[in-house]
Amino acid sequence: MAHDVRDPSPDFLAFWREHHVCTLTTPRPDGSPHVVPVGVTYDPEAGLARVITSKNSTKVANILAAGPEGARVAVCQVKKGRWATLEGRATVRTEPEVVADAVSRYTERYDRTPAPNPDRVVIEIALERALGRG
Repeated sequence: MAHDVRDPSPDFLAFWREHHVCTLTTPRPDGSPHVVPVGVTYDPEAGLARVITSKNSTKVANILAAGPEGARVAVCQVKKGRWATLEGRATVRTEPEVVADAVSRYTERYDRTPAPNPDRVVIEIALERALGRG
């Protein structure tokens, strides 16, 4: 079922506020999918999803390899019969204020402050599609 990225149903948004491990799928340079577990925050007002990670990760390398336009990616979460996917174009952000905001959002959703990481960056996904059930 499709959802409005910027105006999701209350149930869809509530599901994205719950504590769930998600997956991020990025395209490798050869086009094959690279899927890894991540924490994701969803900001419908801005039309963004965010993932904090290390600048040396494979997911960051895949996004950077796609060029300045970024890479088409998907984040997904599942719990029993409920599922939700957000799709869009990902870019890598390094500005300290953007990283700090993403860490704050992660801390709020996951009720855990991540360990300090001087190599932390943000994968910012400009959302184009939202799908889900439950």
